[in-house]
Amino acid sequence: MEIFHIKETAYFHHTELVRRVLTVQICTMYNPVEILALIEARRAELGLSQAEVCMRAFGKADNTAIQSLKKGSSPAIDRVAALATALGLELYLGPVRDTEHGPEAASSNEFAQIPLHDAGLAAGAGLENHTEEVVDYLAFRRDWLRKTGVAPSNAVLARARGDSMQPCIWDGDMVLIDKSKTEIPVRKPGSARIRSPIFAFLDDGTARIKRIERPEDGQVMLLSDNPDYPPQFAKIETLSIIGKVLWWGHTNRE
Repeated sequence: MEIFHIKETAYFHHTELVRRVLTVQICTMYNPVEILALIEARRAELGLSQAEVCMRAFGKADNTAIQSLKKGSSPAIDRVAALATALGLELYLGPVRDTEHGPEAASSNEFAQIPLHDAGLAAGAGLENHTEEVVDYLAFRRDWLRKTGVAPSNAVLARARGDSMQPCIWDGDMVLIDKSKTEIPVRKPGSARIRSPIFAFLDDGTARIKRIERPEDGQVMLLSDNPDYPPQFAKIETLSIIGKVLWWGHTNRE
């Protein structure tokens, strides 16, 4: 099956295609409608807007390539390649394949790419984040996320800052947040033997991370794991819950 239609001269050298072309269009493996569907599905999975995808692909919010697909025409192959790279896809427009380990390697369909935001969550005093752009992605097994109870579309990653949540969460640790879990149940002190859940939240506009106990409807206690930090009291209406912290990763630093 022909995969690429090459508009200008190209030749083969051994097993590599050496291209003397400026424009190459996909013409038979996928039609523009199928390409657009794959791009849009992946974009929705990652929670990115078209402008964000194009910014990552081309360094500016230029959606000409996507609009060309919507009109039924294929953009230049270098622009398709840029879109694929921005979305974590290979040029053949499918999940990234493990070419090093062959067919026995785990399919990338088993993994979800969770965005890491350029945002800090203060374990002590709150942090003001002037940007929350996505700076990287970390792959998590979908079956693990399912067992943990978080949908990939609701999961985000950020960094903890400060020492008030030590020894549980250390300064610089990466934390996984489920944005769908924002309800803090009312629980009388001593009614359960499990520890209070950890939440990421905004407190007067600053981002923080704490265990939260809610002994009454309108009152919450912000608890630190570090005994040097006493409990703090707040009103539930003054907090904006980002989500529940379900996982954290710690890198040992000597």
